[in-house]
Amino acid sequence: MPAPRLIFLLCLVTGANTVSLGAFPALLPELGVSAGLVDWQLGAVAAAFGFARMLTDVPVGLFITHHLGRALRLGPLVLLAGALLVAGGGTFGTLLLGRALMGAGHTLATLAVLTAILRYSAGSGLASALAAIELAAMFGVLAGAGLTALLPRTVPWNAALLLACAPVLLTVALLPALRRALPAAAQPDARPLFARSSEPPAAAAPARAARPGLVVLAATAGAAIAISYATVEQFVIPVRGSREFALERAGIARLLMLGQVVDVLTLLPLGGLADRRGARPVLGVVLLVFAAAMGLVAFGTLPLMALGCALYGLAMAGWTLPLGLLRSVTPPAQVAWRTALYRVAVDGGMCLGPLLAGILAARHAGVLPVAMTAALAVTGVALLARRPRPSA
Repeated sequence: MPAPRLIFLLCLVTGANTVSLGAFPALLPELGVSAGLVDWQLGAVAAAFGFARMLTDVPVGLFITHHLGRALRLGPLVLLAGALLVAGGGTFGTLLLGRALMGAGHTLATLAVLTAILRYSAGSGLASALAAIELAAMFGVLAGAGLTALLPRTVPWNAALLLACAPVLLTVALLPALRRALPAAAQPDARPLFARSSEPPAAAAPARAARPGLVVLAATAGAAIAISYATVEQFVIPVRGSREFALERAGIARLLMLGQVVDVLTLLPLGGLADRRGARPVLGVVLLVFAAAMGLVAFGTLPLMALGCALYGLAMAGWTLPLGLLRSVTPPAQVAWRTALYRVAVDGGMCLGPLLAGILAARHAGVLPVAMTAALAVTGVALLARRPRPSA
C-alpha cells in the first residue's frame, strides 16, 4: 500500500479538484439562458468536459508512465485556465473550449492520482484505498453543490463557478509536499515523455493470465456507469428539475446533494465489503441498484425522483470497483497505460451521456434512460452470474 501520507495528500488533491464538478450542474440552466443556448448546445457544453477527457486519456496515460509528478503540477493550471474561459461567457465556441480545458486538466489530475494508488497498491487493501480517493472526490462534489445552494440568488453563475474553482489553488500549494511523498520511481528524469510501461521490455513483469471476459465486463461496467452518471447529474436532474418541477438553483442543488450524501456515507463500507467479498459480486449488485435509480430519476414524480437520487448515490459509491477488476489482470508497470485505456471508455461515456440526452430531449427524451437502465441491469446480471476462477 502507498504510505498513508501519500494517500492523504492525494485525497486532498482529489477533493480540491472536484469542487467545480459539483457546482457546475446546478449552474447549467443559468449558463444556457445567459448564453442563449438551445438544448443541443446545452448538452454539448455539458458533454465537452467528458469529450476532452476521452481525447486526452491515452496521451496523458502514456505521459504519466514516467512523469507522474509533472502531471500533478500541470492539472490544476489547465483546469483553472478553462474555468476562466467559461466564466468569461462569450460565444458557444468559447464555452466549449473552456469546458474542454477543464476536462483536460481534470484528466491530468485524476489519472495521476489513480496511477499512484494502483501502481503502489497490492492485494486486499486496494478497494479501500480507491474508496478513500472517491470519498475525497465526493466531499469535493458535495462542497460544490452545497456552495451553489447556499450562495444568494443574486450571485451570477460565472462568479459562483469561479468560487467553486478556487480550491484548485490548494493543489498548487500542496505540490512540494506531493513531490516529497511520491516514491522515487515516480519522479521525472531523463526517461521518454511517453511510454506504455515504466520498465524496459527485458525487465517488465511477466504477463498475467489473460481473462478477456473480465476485462470486457470491467470496461462495459465503467462505460455504463459513466454514461448513466453524466446523463443523470449533468442533464436529467437539472433539466427535469427546472422545467417539470419548477425548481430553482437551490432545489436542483439539494437533489444533487442527496445523492452525494448517500455516496459519501456508503463509500468506505462498500469498499471494505469489496475487499472482503470481491469486487465482482459487489459491482454486480451496484449496477442493478443504478438501473433502478435511472428509471426513478428519469420518469418518476418529484418524490420518486428524490428516491432515485438516493439510490443513485448508493450506486455511485461503487464507481471505482471496475478499476479493482482491471487491476487484478494488470502488471504494476503497465498500470498507467491500461488505466488510460479504461478511462477512454469511462470518459467517452461521460461525453455521450449529456450530449445524447440533449439531442434526444425534444422528441425522444425517454430513449436514453431506458437504454441505460437495460445496459446496467444486463451487465450487473452478467457479473453476478460469472463464476470465480478456481484456485490453482
